[in-house]
Amino acid sequence: MTWQVIFLSLTLCSVAVSNELHYTILEEMKINAVVGNLVKDLGLNTNELEIRKLRIVSHNNRNYFNVSLDNGNLYVSDRIDREELCGSEPSCFIDLEILAENPVNVYPVQVEIQDINDNSPTFFKNTFELGISESASPGARFILGNALDLDIGTNSIQSYTLSPNQHFSLKEKTDSKGKKHPELILEQSLDRETQQKYTLILTASDGGKPPKTGTAFITIDVQDVNDNYPVFGQDTYKIHMNENSPVGSLVLQLDATDKDEGSNAEVTYSFSHMSEKANNVFTMESDTGIIKTKGELDYETTKSYEMTVEATDGGGLAAKCTIIIDLEDVNDNAPEITLASLSTPIPEDSAPGTLVALIHIKDLDSGQNGEVTCQISETVTFKLIPSSNNYYKLVTATYLDREKNSTYNITIIAEDGGIPPMVTKKTLYITIFDINDNSPLFDKSSYIAYIAEHTPAGTSLHTVHASDPDDNDNAQIIYSIINRNIDNIPVTSYVSINSMSGVLYAQRSFDYEQLREFQFQVMAKDSGSPPLSSNVTVRICIIDKNDNAPKILYPSPDTEGSPLFEFIPHSAEKGYLVTKVIAVDADSGHNAWLSYHLLQVPDPTLFTIGQYTGEIRIGRDLPGMDSLRQNIVVLVKDNGVPSLSSTVTITMVVAENFQQVVPEIKRHPSKSDIPSSATFYLVIAIALISLLFIITVLITVIAKCRKSSTPPSFGTYGRNVYPQFTLGCPSEISDTSLPFPFSYDVCVTLDSKQNEIAYLKPVENVPTDNLIDTSDSLVADENISTEQVTKRKCHQVIHFTFFSLIVTK
Repeated sequence: MTWQVIFLSLTLCSVAVSNELHYTILEEMKINAVVGNLVKDLGLNTNELEIRKLRIVSHNNRNYFNVSLDNGNLYVSDRIDREELCGSEPSCFIDLEILAENPVNVYPVQVEIQDINDNSPTFFKNTFELGISESASPGARFILGNALDLDIGTNSIQSYTLSPNQHFSLKEKTDSKGKKHPELILEQSLDRETQQKYTLILTASDGGKPPKTGTAFITIDVQDVNDNYPVFGQDTYKIHMNENSPVGSLVLQLDATDKDEGSNAEVTYSFSHMSEKANNVFTMESDTGIIKTKGELDYETTKSYEMTVEATDGGGLAAKCTIIIDLEDVNDNAPEITLASLSTPIPEDSAPGTLVALIHIKDLDSGQNGEVTCQISETVTFKLIPSSNNYYKLVTATYLDREKNSTYNITIIAEDGGIPPMVTKKTLYITIFDINDNSPLFDKSSYIAYIAEHTPAGTSLHTVHASDPDDNDNAQIIYSIINRNIDNIPVTSYVSINSMSGVLYAQRSFDYEQLREFQFQVMAKDSGSPPLSSNVTVRICIIDKNDNAPKILYPSPDTEGSPLFEFIPHSAEKGYLVTKVIAVDADSGHNAWLSYHLLQVPDPTLFTIGQYTGEIRIGRDLPGMDSLRQNIVVLVKDNGVPSLSSTVTITMVVAENFQQVVPEIKRHPSKSDIPSSATFYLVIAIALISLLFIITVLITVIAKCRKSSTPPSFGTYGRNVYPQFTLGCPSEISDTSLPFPFSYDVCVTLDSKQNEIAYLKPVENVPTDNLIDTSDSLVADENISTEQVTKRKCHQVIHFTFFSLIVTK
């Protein structure tokens, strides 16, 4: 086992001091040589290696170590040269930072690099040329250039030896720093005439095992007498320079003096010993001793330079001095911002304190120039928390909302303490990951759509639209109809919806008279997980078309073969109300506005009809005649476009009493010939039915006569007054509000002096076939009491019943 292995085994250890691992290794260790086990030394679990992902955070361009993720060993990954890293410094350390994730931790590790004897001593010159006067006395000393060994401690230069000769010997002089300088001692006087030149070998040996040596030649020219040496003002010159001094700056001008005269007093200057780095930075004029910079100074690379200058006179006598140049730091390095880790995008439901990024701040300057303060531009949503070893954690400060702000540009501002300060900025682009936290929102609180009746199926009715401020799938909306029944029929049988566009389509053709309006709910659901939804009510109103002709309720035009007779007494005067034509229209609005017209009348002056009331009155006094019979045709038409109409024919009979009317009626027998054998049974049947009807009417009249004289529920209306009602849906075609169809209470008077008209009582969605009611229809005259109105009703009903029996017979 070699001494290096023994030394390695004795020195390789790990010590945790102030949470910092310390390892000691030798330089020039083999690649992949194990330094220590981080898992064991840091107290980690081997099973956590893959999760923790140990790695070295490097702030230099060169990585000398690496971490094995299999066993946690810290091993050498590159050649380590202590002299290259630390030069002649007595101690050499490499500071590492071990980064572990999940959770994030930074462990400082310090590796001490110990020297091995890998460098041989070298002389600055291969040949030292000396001129020694022949008058030199024995014991004279001649300073030689010392050798340089990059190693330190015992591995550095320990001794010098001189090749054997009778005239010269070698002695060593130790300076204040412990460095040994060889000096040539003249043992015997020289005789130039005997020998003019001597060549000696100077050997420098270090203390390594085995030791290494370096040699240089000493050539001695025997000269004439030159008994004075150049003399420097100081043995050591200590210079302070700013690192930002420009190239060509004056460092020092040496002035060595020599008391000799002539050529023996002419002094020349040269560097006798200096490092390679110093040789690249400084230059000196040999005849003037002016030292200047020829390269850039950098405090962060080299803090101090040391060199030896030799002054030689014309006679070959030389003197040396040491020059130490210390650089002073200036604020010439801006802070460096390194992003160790970054998590983006961030879910918008992240809790405050969520780690976004791990940032390392570094400034190569020292002292106050290297003290860095760090802050961020965004201080509301995010905050910067200082950690150890110049690390900062960027974490969320509040809850995030992607819908308000989906991206953040966070500028990290690092400023050092120099005068003036230097600032470095680095911008982080952070995106927010969407979470389905918003329900679709319709652009209206409710929708109303109009469609004309009889519109074909497949027609587009309306479009509903909802928006979702979320993103991607969370904002993709699907529309659907919430199923419900309308008159026991699913609403989807009436309408359908395009699930992507929200367009509503009719599934069937609508009939206003069957269905005027209906409503349902549409649901908008996004595609998130879990999905969110919202509902809106859609109201469909059917617009009426003029597709129904007016229907005449009274007098009924449906009696086939039986003429319609109206009795007019001789005492009737001008303005007498003969009868009232009552009609309804199943349509609505303008389409249901009815007007009445006399289409065919023998004498236009004899009868008039109210255009909007349908009241047929006598237009002039009746001629003096016993009887008069006229047929008139009444036209009822609506206000639609095109207008629809119906007609009814009424026979007007003027007579003094019913006995005069009966012959008129008998002159117009039914078109159908009833056999005489059946007539008897028909009359009996009609008589029985009439008897039952009379009994029923009498019972009803008696009951009504006993009721209180409370006015009708609609109050008292004057003649030609129509009640107004509101449509179910807001009309798009008219401002008028007329609900249709109506059921009507009809009261017909046979008394020529009573000219009351019927009023209308609305009942929605009632069939129009059975709308005649003779119980509650009279409108009382303003001057007649409620009791008189009731009696008049009863009297009129009896007259009407009797008249019906006569007509039937």
